[in-house]
Amino acid sequence: MKKIRIYPEKLQGTVTVPSSKSMGHRELICAALAAGTSKVDNISFSKDIEATCRCLRAMGVKIAETKSAFEGRSALLIHSEGKLGGTEPGADCGESGSTLRFFVPLAALLDRPFTFTGGGKLAGRPLEAYYNIFAQQGIKYHTEVATTGLHLPLTVAGRLRPGRFSLPGNVSSQYVSGLLFALPLLEGDSVIEITSPLESSSYVDLTLASLAKYGIKVENEKGEHRRYLVPGGQHYSPRSAAVEGDWSQAAFWAVAGALGGPLSCKGLDLTSLQGDRVVADLVARLGAKIEIGSDGLRVKKGEGKSCVIDGSNCPDIIPVLTVLAAVSPGHSSIVNAGRLRLKECDRLAAISSELNKLGAKIEELPEGLEIEGVPFLEGGGEAEAWNDHRIAMSLAVAAACCRRPFVLNGADSVKKSYPGFWEDYEKAGGKIEVLA
Repeated sequence: MKKIRIYPEKLQGTVTVPSSKSMGHRELICAALAAGTSKVDNISFSKDIEATCRCLRAMGVKIAETKSAFEGRSALLIHSEGKLGGTEPGADCGESGSTLRFFVPLAALLDRPFTFTGGGKLAGRPLEAYYNIFAQQGIKYHTEVATTGLHLPLTVAGRLRPGRFSLPGNVSSQYVSGLLFALPLLEGDSVIEITSPLESSSYVDLTLASLAKYGIKVENEKGEHRRYLVPGGQHYSPRSAAVEGDWSQAAFWAVAGALGGPLSCKGLDLTSLQGDRVVADLVARLGAKIEIGSDGLRVKKGEGKSCVIDGSNCPDIIPVLTVLAAVSPGHSSIVNAGRLRLKECDRLAAISSELNKLGAKIEELPEGLEIEGVPFLEGGGEAEAWNDHRIAMSLAVAAACCRRPFVLNGADSVKKSYPGFWEDYEKAGGKIEVLA
């Protein structure tokens, strides 16, 4: 369904959130780099996870489905020789930035050329940090970015060597994670130096936790600027693991609860390293009433408040938090969120544009948003998802504070990360009408 009408309804009940897409990528890659057979359970399949599986299979990893211990979820048996190979000339990364940036250094471990393709805005998302490393190491690669402005197709045809890698802290943390997956397999030791404060550092912490789970040691020197000391000659160890729940997806239900509720989000690790776990605190700061349970949150409407939200370490939850701020009294600000412009769409432009169509008062700034709270959104008319799953889901949540229904174009974009979103939405009391 690409076009739907969403009716104003308060959401309540219980939703078991999907497993973490971020951790799913990491678990699958670590399992694929371990010699032997690993089982990765509690997988919520999405287009992005499918893209990672395509890359692994193209690099010679055997993947088979098996019975999951979790209702409605999938489990995969991952069999690998402990090093990547295969004969496929390349793989399609879909629209998954994590897949592309995690696999570029892994392609530089192959003794053959490997070509990455992709769709949507992925082809235009930057890769210069890797090109700089390739130039320093003499790694051959080919892309037409100089003439087309597009980074894909990208063919990598050189061999990564151990050494010292310097990256500015304001680039995507996915570059750091990509190197951390590959460097332990090299013969010599390596160092990754971050030359300025690292944004989205929590995502690197997720990678380090995954590496440790599969037997890889990395020394994390925390200071003004981070350094990662990576011993070479290491081996990933196979294991069985379950992917934890996704706090970035829980954010939609937490905000929905704050607009009505009560709504419980189940299936979460309350000690998770996911940066998006801060959603519980931020929703509370915006006035919602929060109860912490053994495996999740219970959220209901409270007396709304304004606040300042720093998006530097939790960019994925900013669009839906903007929804809550838009109908909270007073003046709220989103700061340090410029990297949202480099996602599946320009999310600062998208969420401000579409919520303003519905009656919000939001001013777009280069690095954030200024939000003047209103009592409700008028709704009506049409809104666009901008082919972005998080914009589509944020607008669905916004319907709860609208006076009139509105049409959403691009409702199917949720398949990128949360294919079952609309089903869960209706189970929680949401009302939609499929138009096309």
